[in-house]
Amino acid sequence: MAQVLEFKLPDLGEGLTEAGIVRWLVEVGDVVAVDQPVVEVETAKAMVEVPCPYAGVVTARFGEEGTELPVGAPLITVAVGAPASGAPAEGSGNVLVGYGTSQAPARRRRVRPGQPAPAAAVANGQVGASEPVDGPVPVISPLVRRLARENGLDLRELNGSGPDGLILRADVEYALRAAAAQGRTAVPAGHTAMPSADEHHLPVAPTTTATPAPSAPKAPNAPTAAATRIPLKGIQGAAADKLSRSRREIPDATCWVDADATELMRARTAMNAAAGPKISLLALLARICTAALARYPELNSTVDMEAREIVRLDAVHLGFAAQTERGLVVPVVRDAQARDAQSLTAEFARLTESARAGRLTPRELTGGTFTLNNYGVFGVDGSTPIINHPEAAMLGIGRIVPKPWVHEGELAVRQVVQLSLTFDHRVCDGGTAGGFLRYVADCVEQPTVLLRTL
Repeated sequence: MAQVLEFKLPDLGEGLTEAGIVRWLVEVGDVVAVDQPVVEVETAKAMVEVPCPYAGVVTARFGEEGTELPVGAPLITVAVGAPASGAPAEGSGNVLVGYGTSQAPARRRRVRPGQPAPAAAVANGQVGASEPVDGPVPVISPLVRRLARENGLDLRELNGSGPDGLILRADVEYALRAAAAQGRTAVPAGHTAMPSADEHHLPVAPTTTATPAPSAPKAPNAPTAAATRIPLKGIQGAAADKLSRSRREIPDATCWVDADATELMRARTAMNAAAGPKISLLALLARICTAALARYPELNSTVDMEAREIVRLDAVHLGFAAQTERGLVVPVVRDAQARDAQSLTAEFARLTESARAGRLTPRELTGGTFTLNNYGVFGVDGSTPIINHPEAAMLGIGRIVPKPWVHEGELAVRQVVQLSLTFDHRVCDGGTAGGFLRYVADCVEQPTVLLRTL
């Protein structure tokens, strides 16, 4: 006789208390194997596929795509030991991607054109009245489909700005804003969506469904202004919480210096002229950071106010800022102090690719001890970074541009960069921070300084 087991949303680690359902990977009636992913969820840290620890037949699903569930809420129920599955009442207990014993591909029933949608799919809001699951509309995200459906927008009337005409969430929201500006609720046929920021090499800010603000009492004849309320949730909400906490708890200070990066750029060019993997500029800067932290370990620490102690950390887990379509994330390179420039380059590339694809795990997004922020890619020279709590410092790198510079007693055009260090004044004073920043600048100006101190 089959036994029905309930699988609840597991604790995904790192203090996460809820997750949003992005995409169901199974339907009621599907046969699942142990550790087969059954749902893709979005936490405040990353996109995660959640595998089921039981083998059997899915008898129920809980929650529609696009809704949020707290940790411990039911996800699905599975009949184990059923004739259709022949599975015993056992499971692996593994519930995170990468920790299971297997990663069997998800099985999902598809609705073919002309066939009615399964009752379970209609009940769960997966299938719209005028939108077949396997239709020709180039949309991947169920959240985009749901946003369009709730606002009466026909996706077939949009030309997407993503790769191969893929319709992005920014396209839908732009179309809705354009329709609202003209007093309409639908987009005219042939409407061309706003170009995505990727086409102009600009970051894409995370977006959410705009909800009208509640009406407030207003004085007679007082002018009114349109307003929207945007919920702070997901990555944007997590960043807001962390940045607010950093500003509340950390007495930070910032110092900066301009440096001549001409020799560093020449050194990188020479390194990449040889056969073998290419070295990134970020990797060279990271290598300089780890060397500087070895000389000034105060900046690789955290503050325990309850114990009233400064905790100096042995390993450098180096975070770096990466802009994605889902917002700004900070992946972490573990044990960066033990890596050379080639290893750092490879790890930066791997984590950046995972960040853009939404595949970073909570562990890859947490546990940093020092952060490197290359905001020069946005075309700016300087900034005053907000420390990534509970770290003690962040080094900011501005753009490297030709500028007039006095070199060897003569005015010359050199490649100049501004370096900014924001630090927790509880862990050190300005002398230590200035010493760290000056050492980094010296290595940038004369890379041989780094070689002499290794």
